[in-house]
This record gives sequence, structure tokens and C-alpha cells, in this order.
Amino acid sequence: MAFGAIATVTGLALSACGSGFSEGGGDGASSDGTLTSSDDSLTVLIASSGDAEAAAVRDAVASWSGDSGTDAEVSVASDLPQQLSQGFASGSPADVFYLSTDALAGFAENGSLLAYGDQLSETDDFFPTLVDSFTYDDQFYCAPKDFSTLGLVINEQMWQEAGLTDADVPTDWDGLSDVAAKLTTADHVGLAFGAEYARVGAFMAEAGGSLTNEDGTEATVDSEENVEGLTYVKDLITSGNAAFAADLGAGWGGEAFGTGKAAMTVEGNWIAGAMNADYPDVDYRVAEMPAGPGGQGTLQFTNCWGIAADSPNQQAALELVEQLVSTDQQLAFADAFGVMPSVQSAADQWKTDNPDSAAFLDSADFAVGVPTQQGSADVIADFNSQLEGLSSAEPADLLESFQSNYAAILP
Repeated sequence: MAFGAIATVTGLALSACGSGFSEGGGDGASSDGTLTSSDDSLTVLIASSGDAEAAAVRDAVASWSGDSGTDAEVSVASDLPQQLSQGFASGSPADVFYLSTDALAGFAENGSLLAYGDQLSETDDFFPTLVDSFTYDDQFYCAPKDFSTLGLVINEQMWQEAGLTDADVPTDWDGLSDVAAKLTTADHVGLAFGAEYARVGAFMAEAGGSLTNEDGTEATVDSEENVEGLTYVKDLITSGNAAFAADLGAGWGGEAFGTGKAAMTVEGNWIAGAMNADYPDVDYRVAEMPAGPGGQGTLQFTNCWGIAADSPNQQAALELVEQLVSTDQQLAFADAFGVMPSVQSAADQWKTDNPDSAAFLDSADFAVGVPTQQGSADVIADFNSQLEGLSSAEPADLLESFQSNYAAILP
């Protein structure tokens, strides 16, 4: 299911590995910070969740091109990681492209990226956690194009049938366990979500845990807080009131929820598109993730607009990105294909336009970015495979293995 894939953390990791990329130094600009400028047209390489996203980006780029006089062509990648890698390896990368958090470090380290973030006119308008996600070695590399967070999605009919009211919407772990039990019947579980860090990690954050210390130099995966978060997830699963989506025969939490196999799920704002397209008759609401011992917490997913260090027309590329992340354009993208804007100036209007999804954007203040270290995607993938057996495993043992693997990729 494409919507579930949007939030995976393994997408572009391998594209940032290996050698043979640009040997450009540092941030890709000249020694005095001047950007390259030429009459060259721009190439823009994106991935797409569907026709609506591709059309919206093409329209936005065409509009800028018409106003600026600089030709620009958008291509939709069939395999973005591979095509990015090939472009850098050949010395002819796209000028502007989608870039994931887990691909940033590798491409930044080998000099493939222009670190242009501080040259944007409205840097302070981005949500601070998004800026953190695209900062490497103290340099803000690229403009976050949009973002998503996880929330608690609730089936309204099942909620009412269980005798629950607005006052029962859980605000803490005890409340979540209680309503999951009340919502569980012979036909469905109370809660379902994917067996992956990209969902389970929210509970680790709510326990006050993290994968590294603040400066990213030391792995903290096997902390008491993370053990507590993972133990809570195990207790939910073994209680029979929650289940991993795959154990219900579903590909992701949204499918388990939409098909009525679960009364609640932990998913991101992309679920709106899936529900509209595949399960339009299901009435649901979205709440913020309940707080754990460490307070509120959720996970955040984002991509940025990367600019190639080898682009002969960096100045035009920067001007294009400025337009693509402007308030009005981000609201237009949100309307076209359901993303949340990365700039705070668009937040109030987005919530007015999407009142049923406001909890997702309200969660930005306590959201935690997914790992950005080079090699993190492979480590996360290994942890995900172990999570499938969580019900019969010791959380501390899983996290000890995760800790060892994660420590190995840190500088």
C-alpha cells in the first residue's frame, strides 16, 4: 500500500552509501559562498505517491519557470535511490531532487550536496525539528518540503458501540490500555499498527527514550526509557487487545483499520488519502498520541528539496526551491495531495482546511525525527525484523542488539 510506504525509514539509505560520487568539497558553493549561475535549464527529480503529487509538482515548477524564464523539467523516478546514485556517480545529477533524512548524511559526507539552508530567506519559518532533521555537521543543508507525524486514529462507530465518549479519548498509556481493552471484540482488536520502529518508536519517545544522545555521538538505544516503551508495546500485544498489522493479515495499520480488523491504529496523516480512496464509508477521528512516562511524543517523517553541489545553476535551483516551500505553494500542495506544510506560517490555514487532521499538525511540537546517521536504515531494518517476535522476546534483549548495531555506525 503506497500510503504506508511514505513513512518507512529505509527508503533512500543505500543511495547514500558507497563511493564514486561527486568529489566536490564541503557545501558545494564557491569559497566566498557565491552560488553557480548559468543559462542552463534545471532538472527536477521526485518520487511520487500518485498522479496527484506528480501533477502538482509539475504545475508548480512550470509556473515558476514561466515567471523566471529558466526552463525546468520534472521527472518522476521509478527508483529514486538508484537514480540519485547513478546521477551523482556519473557527474550529471538532477539539479533539484527529493532527499530523505536517512540519505542526507552519506551524500553530505561525500560532497554531493549543496548546503544552502542558511541562504533561504525564511529559514526561521520552518518547524525547528524539521531543520534539525536536515542539519549535518552543523550545516542546514536543505529545505524541508513537507512532513508527517503519527497520531491515534479511532473508528467512530466502534468507539460508540463500546460505550465510549469524547471524555475517554486517551491522554496517557493507562487510558490507551483501557480503551484498547474496551474496544476489543471477537471480531476485531482494539489497536493495531506495524511491527516497525516507524510506529513502535513513538512509544519509546513517550517513555523519554531516544536512539542517541543530543549531539548524535553516542547510542542510547538500550536505555531504561526505551526498555519501558518497548515493554509497554509488548504488554499491549500480549494482552490480546492490540496486534501487529501483519498478524491480522494486513499490510499496514491503515489496512487493518480500514477493513475493520482494528478499532484504532497508529498512523500518519497520509491515512486520509487511503481512507478516502479505499474505505470511504469508515467514519474516524484523529487524536494526538497519548503521553507516556516521559510526556507526549510521536515520530516525524520528512523529505527535503536537495540541490546538487555539481549543479551549474545553483542560483536558479535555490530560487525554485524558495518558491516550492513558500506558504502559498505548500498550502496548494497540501490541497492537491494531502501533505502537511513544513512552514509554521501555513499551519493555521492548514488546520482550518483540514480540521479532522489538526491533531497531526498539533503534534509537531513534541515530534521526534527518525534517525539520520549514515547506515541507520539497515540497522532499523534489522530491528524491525526482530520486532515481529516481540511477544515472545525480552524487550531489553532486542534493544541490546539494536544498541550494538547502532553504536557501530556512529562516528
